[in-house]
Amino acid sequence: MSADPEKALANFKVKQKLNFSLLGDPNHKMIEAYGVWRPKKFMGRIFKGIVRGTFLIGADGKIEEIWDEVRAKGHAGEVLKRVSGTAS
Repeated sequence: MSADPEKALANFKVKQKLNFSLLGDPNHKMIEAYGVWRPKKFMGRIFKGIVRGTFLIGADGKIEEIWDEVRAKGHAGEVLKRVSGTAS
């Protein structure tokens, strides 16, 4: 989920040659509902922004697992392990 407008997401999708949809929420309705629009700190400045996280949603629509404040490096592999049932 991104707070970027639809046009920016479409441009990003083309530039990165992605084969899946990107979800935008420029009004922050869903972003705030999931609790990821929070204070952040960068170079001593505090501001509100999206805190990177991952939500694993089951076929029944219920959240099965939440990874909060994740780092990109290695995270996709961790999620894939969980989804495939090989996570410890």
